[in-house]
Amino acid sequence: MKKPSEFKDQKQSLPGQQSKMKPEPEVIRKGYKGSGKLKNKVALISGGDSGIGKSVAVHFAREGADVAIIYLSEVKDAKDTKELVEKEGRKCLLIEGDLKSESFCKKALNQCVKELGGINILVNNAAVQFPKNELTSITAKQLQTTFETNIFSFFHLAKMAIPHFKAGDTIINTSSVTTYRGSEHLVDYASTKGAIVGFTRSLALMLAKDKIRVNGVAPGPIWTPLIPATFDDVTKFGQDTALGRAGQPSEVAPAYVFLASDDSSYITGQFIHVNGGEIVGG
Repeated sequence: MKKPSEFKDQKQSLPGQQSKMKPEPEVIRKGYKGSGKLKNKVALISGGDSGIGKSVAVHFAREGADVAIIYLSEVKDAKDTKELVEKEGRKCLLIEGDLKSESFCKKALNQCVKELGGINILVNNAAVQFPKNELTSITAKQLQTTFETNIFSFFHLAKMAIPHFKAGDTIINTSSVTTYRGSEHLVDYASTKGAIVGFTRSLALMLAKDKIRVNGVAPGPIWTPLIPATFDDVTKFGQDTALGRAGQPSEVAPAYVFLASDDSSYITGQFIHVNGGEIVGG
């Protein structure tokens, strides 16, 4: 698939639908060969219906894992993800609900364990953003929604997953380049992504004695439904990177495979920066 550097003018409303994007994001690159890195593992992925989460689900399936995905309301995208996972010969459990609710998080985790037989990999990935150019434009309601979705849900799902984990199991959290370089129009979003970094590093230290690893991925501009659903102009999206274009989900998901597998057995509390060449710390 040719990686576009420019996109057609388009607009969606939140949460956005991958099936309506032009062009649709690349989920997995042609020729990607699985090698059983996650054979017979069970993964729970929040925001797994589209974008990076969808790509991670399909890559995990190709590497041998069964997958449960949590989505808010994007039924078509979720069913498409399920179909792609099942084409890889693996099970896919769809769980619809609002991650802002702690009780829903508990229900989702328990459903994954009950129907898929356990959990070995938790991917905290779901997020929302509401661009604002002035701090005074960020309402208390927006701030609460952003934090409850982007970081509170990570706490809830991790807390409920850990009792089911054993040595070698993993948590992978999605942060963002915005927290490392700042973002003048995504102050609350970038703040939650910074919280995720602190959460990841601290939880990694807490769980190291149990041989449970906690790492993260900090993507740069990636072509996902969140982009046309939140930005007014997407035509030049990602062109300010060193590589001169936005990334595709297919270019991010292999980082999650690495962190979920034994290939990264000596890595914890770290972030992989998949951002098109932006030099950042941490």
